[in-house]
Amino acid sequence: MSSGSKKKKQIQFRYYEIPQNQPLMALLGEYWIRPYGEGVDCLHFHNYMEIGFCYDGAGDLVLDEQINKYGPDMFTVIPKNFPHTTDSENGSLSRWEYMFIDVENFLHEIYRDNPIFADDIITLVNSRAGIMDVADYPEMAGLIRTILDEMREKKEFYLEAIRGLLLSLLMHIARMNRKPSSKVRNQTGGLTQIAEALDYISRHFEEDLTIGDLAVVSHMSETHFRRIFLKNMNMTPSDYLNMVRVHAACEYMKKHSTSMEMVAEKCGFQSVSTFNRNFKKIVGITPYQWKIHPENYEGKLLNFKISAYKGW
Repeated sequence: MSSGSKKKKQIQFRYYEIPQNQPLMALLGEYWIRPYGEGVDCLHFHNYMEIGFCYDGAGDLVLDEQINKYGPDMFTVIPKNFPHTTDSENGSLSRWEYMFIDVENFLHEIYRDNPIFADDIITLVNSRAGIMDVADYPEMAGLIRTILDEMREKKEFYLEAIRGLLLSLLMHIARMNRKPSSKVRNQTGGLTQIAEALDYISRHFEEDLTIGDLAVVSHMSETHFRRIFLKNMNMTPSDYLNMVRVHAACEYMKKHSTSMEMVAEKCGFQSVSTFNRNFKKIVGITPYQWKIHPENYEGKLLNFKISAYKGW
């Protein structure tokens, strides 16, 4: 891979939004037949688990610091906050399709009466990133293909069918992660050192978080945590937390007509003035201006320090 050595200088955060009342988001069709990796010289990570299926093409899949070959009839399972990228061989076309899953919310909804069991399964599902051959995992591959087809065809009761299929798929992933596999690696080093903190921020950003809280979650001293976070994210923990809160504020303002005081409170800001200051720093305009014309300013949120791109 020509660019493998330089995919360590920067990491991009690419976020997605799962449509309301749907268990996942799928990226389907001809748009995803492309030369992957062109013009990209860094790894990226997502706010949801990514599962990809390769129908055609060949190249390299980079998982943190590990380079894996991919080809037809292979699929990937990549937890959220895990750095990765895909590079087609010599700029050739590859055909992939993807699904993005909010594992935590989905399993906690299914097992609302048994949260301890849900947490155990979530830990297993998120414990590894890997690329697998269909021949080695035919049941998982079949579930992935069926879910993608259900999302494509949208037949009667397709959402109900997908929820059942998705639960089965996640249980297969949890079972697979209980034992070692030659093509599956544990999350260690690099961005994965702060993965628990990133996850904690995504679930508790509306609370009064401190850097000390995040350091404890990551099992580090506060000084060491700040240094590791800055090294991997190219931004301070406070800046990242504010970016997540501002993004949440944008989503909240899209769906609710309420005061800026309420928006600030719902998204974790201690005062309206703090909310306004951080919003303008990140987006470039005031929350009120954004609320009036959000479609004109969506892209302004995507360029803050670590190049936080919406999707691809």
